[in-house]
Amino acid sequence: MKNIVVLVSGGGTNLQALIDAEKSGIIKGGRITCVISSKEGVYALERASQNGIKSIVIPRKDYTAIADYTRAVTDALIAEKADLVVYAGFMTILDEQVVKAFPYKMMNVHPALIPSFCGKGFYGLHVHEAALEAGVKLSGATVHFVTEECDGGPIILQKAVPVENSDTPETLQKRIMEQAEWKILPEAVSLFCQDRIEIIDGKAYVK
Repeated sequence: MKNIVVLVSGGGTNLQALIDAEKSGIIKGGRITCVISSKEGVYALERASQNGIKSIVIPRKDYTAIADYTRAVTDALIAEKADLVVYAGFMTILDEQVVKAFPYKMMNVHPALIPSFCGKGFYGLHVHEAALEAGVKLSGATVHFVTEECDGGPIILQKAVPVENSDTPETLQKRIMEQAEWKILPEAVSLFCQDRIEIIDGKAYVK
């Protein structure tokens, strides 16, 4: 049984999707053992508490340098014996220390079809604003491994979602969360925990 540690910064909707998936048996071979938050008092911590999951707060504001903050988070992940680290609305880009400590053992869900609308500055509603401005007819979500390149790691799963003529960034965000993020993130986590993801020449393949 693999230990899954989830990194959060806010409300924890993706964390809830993972908790629900674990309870319903969608996630096979792993369990959420700890939630680490970059902020105090966020609702994700309440979700962890309600489900009997250990939580740790490592406030980003307490660290001046990103290197020092990354070291603190990395040390916590090692202490928790994390087999898989899941970014679930974690709003801090950590440096290469954590990537080297957990190579191809960290995954993130991004609310667009990478390589579109991704990289530095593309987070939250900014992603959906950019998609609507470009006039795309499909958007969606991507689960990928975390590497030193922001949103540049091997793609594990993607799911497309239609963009409606009447969409606002908020309505598109909601549809992508409900129809894509909350489905493919638990699925990718389960695949990892069953050792069904293989990296060949920098690309991820599901076995």
